[in-house]
Amino acid sequence: MKITKESPKKNIIELTENCKRCGHCCSYGGCYVLDEETDRIAEFLKLDKDSLKEKYLEETYLFNKKAYKTQIISNDLPYGKCIFLNEKDCLLQEVKPLHCKIGICSEHGNDTLEWYFLNYFVDPDDPESIRQWALRLEHKDTIPGGSLKELIPDKERLKKILSYEIVKKDIDWDEVTGLGKLKREILEEEKKRKSKWKEKRGFT
Repeated sequence: MKITKESPKKNIIELTENCKRCGHCCSYGGCYVLDEETDRIAEFLKLDKDSLKEKYLEETYLFNKKAYKTQIISNDLPYGKCIFLNEKDCLLQEVKPLHCKIGICSEHGNDTLEWYFLNYFVDPDDPESIRQWALRLEHKDTIPGGSLKELIPDKERLKKILSYEIVKKDIDWDEVTGLGKLKREILEEEKKRKSKWKEKRGFT
């Protein structure tokens, strides 16, 4: 099967179900944990989310997006085993993060990780995310859907992003602060009020 950015998640998981659970990958680093996965893991460990993050995860950034990664036991080395690896067994086997499930030692391993990064971390709407991805592409091939021209089809916009003419992500601050919803509610109420006014005066 040819893996692309648009490959369904269920197909990606099916391709990686032949993991031998040898513990090799987990012995040389932690895994990324999506924010939506923290609830499930915290519940499994009988912890609240804050305690989970404090005791077992470290905050980092990947392609300009905040991420969590499992801590490693390193003995002062630049690498080490995942904190959830016990001998060759994963203590989170029942609630393994997606990154763990698909990042395996197989012919599809590299492509499934590309799929993961593209679908969960690389943000085409964030110029800095695209610039960081562009740096990675200088040293690594990607899967269909992951090239710069596929992520940013507008050549002029891509050129401006890479040259830092477009620096930051456009942000709708009304949505960020919650004012967007309030404004929509006010406009909707105003629309209803005008409609009732017209009804009473026989304009409708």
